[in-house]
Parts: sequence; C-alpha cells; structure tokens
Amino acid sequence: MFGRRKKSGAAEDAAGEAEQVVDAVDTDDTAGAPRRVNLPPAPRPDGPWDISEVSRPEDGRVDLGGMFVPGVEGMELRVEVAGDAIVAATVVLRDSAVQLQAFAAPKKEGIWGEVREEIASGITQQGGVIDEVEGPLGWELRAQVPVQLPDGTGGVQLVRFVGVDGPRWFLRGVISGQGAVQPEAAGLLEQIVRDTVVVRGEGPMAPRDPIVLKLPNDAQMVPDGVQQEEQEGSRFSGGMGQLQRGPEITEVR
Repeated sequence: MFGRRKKSGAAEDAAGEAEQVVDAVDTDDTAGAPRRVNLPPAPRPDGPWDISEVSRPEDGRVDLGGMFVPGVEGMELRVEVAGDAIVAATVVLRDSAVQLQAFAAPKKEGIWGEVREEIASGITQQGGVIDEVEGPLGWELRAQVPVQLPDGTGGVQLVRFVGVDGPRWFLRGVISGQGAVQPEAAGLLEQIVRDTVVVRGEGPMAPRDPIVLKLPNDAQMVPDGVQQEEQEGSRFSGGMGQLQRGPEITEVR
C-alpha cells in the first residue's frame, strides 16, 4: 500500500556507518573530546545495492526513482514528502515497519558513524536510552524513545536505526513495531533493506541532501485518514525531516 505523508521541521540526525567506523575516533583540539572519523564505505557483499551493481533493478522491486524498493507479499508501501518532494518510503508489513531514506554522501567518506552519534545524542537529550550494537546490518542504534501516549501520559517506543554507506550515498532504515521490540524476528525487514537499490544520479549534491523519489505510475489515492500509522520514532531523523500525517496513496501487493 502506498501512503503519502508530509514531513516538516528538523530535529536530530538519524543514520549509520560501516562496520569499522565505530571504533575510529579523532581528537578535537578545541574541545578535547573524541569524535568519529569518517572512513571510506565498507564493502556491501549482500547489499543494499548501487544502481551500477544491478542489471535489472526493476525485477521484484517498486520503482521510486531514487530507490527501487523490494516488493513483498502483503506489504503496504507509504511515501513521505518534505515540501513538494518525496524523500522517504515506509514498508509496513503486518505489525512492523521500516522507513527507508537515501541521502547523498561524500565521494570517499561514509557518514553513518557521525550521524549515528548525532541521533544518539539527540535521543538521550530527550530523555531516551540508546544501545549501540553490531546487528545483522552492521552497527546500529537500538533506542527507547520517549513518546506521549493517546491518554496524555508518557511512554516509550522501541526503534532501531540502521544504516549503510554506499558509493556517494547513504541509506538509512528506521525499524519500528515488533521488528524493533523483537529484533530477532525482523529478518524480512532487514532483507528489504539489503535488497534495496539506490539511484544516486550523477548531478552535484551536497552531503546529506535527500535523494528525491517519485510515485510509481500505478499508485492510487486513498482518502485522508485511512490506514494511518504513528511513526513517532521518525521525530529523531534530524535534518533529514520530521514526519507528520497527510493524505495517502495506496497500492496493495
């Protein structure tokens, strides 16, 4: 199912790095504090893929322009907008979801390490709890994000932030629902991340600029308020946008 949501504002950045980046630190002479070093992207033998690495990216995938997202039986696919541009796609599968968003990155440096550090700082400042672990997709953040419940009381939402550095791009995934509560049960969502194809394009882009997506030709409109879903964890996507509800465009696979 395709769903269209609006994004606005900016909070803390959310993203990730290749495996060896987590241990790399440098010293900031002005502050005396260690900081991550942006190392070259690590190999991606199991994906996600650059468009140059896949001969037929449309096979089994939905063409969103800047990304080809794998199609899975029973999934809903929702696109999200910032201004007039579509910049993210969320795959909803039963009681779990993964939001996918691709960004431009420097030619010789990955950005997952420093962005992961930024999102961790942002969530802890909000009173949340962060655990940085090496998961099936490499280093990731498993976060307990403070949220307001429908009855006005405070609660906690579990969210996983995963990321992969590619050639001049970075792909971020935000896993919510049961896939975050029970990470061992998130295999299909993780495979969706691995099998995604990113289309960076050859034009100049500033690092962290979102790679703009497009709607599939056969997308169908769904009335406002139909099959909406909370994505509170996405409040911590930083300069990469804040999700809000909006009209939905739906395709059922």
